[in-house]
Amino acid sequence: MAERDSRTVRDLRRGNRSALLRHLYFEGPLSRQELARDTGLSTGSISNVVSELLADGVVEEAGSVGSDGGRPRIMLKVAPRHGLLVGVDVGETRVRVALFDLALTELSSADRPLADSGHEVATVVRLVLDGLSAVLRDARVDPALVLGVGIGVPGIVEQGTDGSGAVVHGQTIGWNAVPLGALLAEGTRLPLHIDNGAITLGQAEMWFGAGRGARNAVIALLGSGVGACVVTDGKPYRGTGTSAGEWGHTTLQVGGRRCRCGARGCLEAYVGAEALAERWGVHTGAGEEAAVGALLEAAGSGDPAAVTLLDETAEYLGAGIADLVNLFAPERIVLCGWAGLMIGPRLLDAVRTAAAAYALHRPFARTSVELGLLGADAVTVGAATLPLARFLDAGGHPLVGSAADSAPSRQR
Repeated sequence: MAERDSRTVRDLRRGNRSALLRHLYFEGPLSRQELARDTGLSTGSISNVVSELLADGVVEEAGSVGSDGGRPRIMLKVAPRHGLLVGVDVGETRVRVALFDLALTELSSADRPLADSGHEVATVVRLVLDGLSAVLRDARVDPALVLGVGIGVPGIVEQGTDGSGAVVHGQTIGWNAVPLGALLAEGTRLPLHIDNGAITLGQAEMWFGAGRGARNAVIALLGSGVGACVVTDGKPYRGTGTSAGEWGHTTLQVGGRRCRCGARGCLEAYVGAEALAERWGVHTGAGEEAAVGALLEAAGSGDPAAVTLLDETAEYLGAGIADLVNLFAPERIVLCGWAGLMIGPRLLDAVRTAAAAYALHRPFARTSVELGLLGADAVTVGAATLPLARFLDAGGHPLVGSAADSAPSRQR
């Protein structure tokens, strides 16, 4: 019985530390009094936990503010340079690696184009490891300060017992049960956290962007392909085997255009950047971003073919969003990804109109459709939130081992 009580006390202290640190991270700077008010912890618990966090260097003082008739209140915040985070976006045309402090301020970055080798596994592994070495070297930081490396990838991620056990099934890029975690672990001893890129983007937008404050939302990613992070009660919905969210491979038209996944009529085959370029009849040798930019420029100049294509795209996208509304009744749908942010400003009103026409009226009336706020590199930021989430869950204690536990992180 004594041992059980001891574990309970220890677990309670760990939970208090995690709850306080998480609240301070998202809402700080805050005073001890505000932390007690917001978390419901006793003054004594606040004092003990804050003292521990200050002693460990996880938290630091952030000035003081006056109080009514009393001594000034000392403000506290999470120390941004207590640890470092790496985010990696294995995208459609490049691998982007970025180094952040705990405030998610970017310290250095490296872009490695995939070029003609595409998503050949050995090439992707080499580019990730090369980019990791580059950002640490350029920022001149001690690798021991890195809390973890988060990696967003296209496809379904089968989580192992730790980051080195992650296996990726990326049908559109030709990956079948690729042991990406184990391959990367051969080149680095930093903790690894691997997840689907749309889910990492969703976590970033829910924490810091257009999804902030919502409990039920869908973060939709439009790039070369199309994906989504479905958030229910503040947590990403993953389904069986963490494969939920492949919105781009829902059927828009039976027997329609051939999709990269091999099926016909997928939403991605109509609204993804690769599909837009193909439907307009433009060769993407100069890059899909250039092709989408040229399409928008032509439409802005009144080119009838370009205008018609974008009008059709708005309707297709609106119909796809209506499916999300009817299935999940979210508070918010956020359109993100580099292609989504390029076409969104021109098409958003038409997309809303089409979604309203195809969706059930009641759930659509309770849903807003918005653009993401974190920019085209949000997957990289989202990937960095994977080790950040584990750090906050651990109450600021360091993550030990070459491949930290990479089970799916909790949404705020």
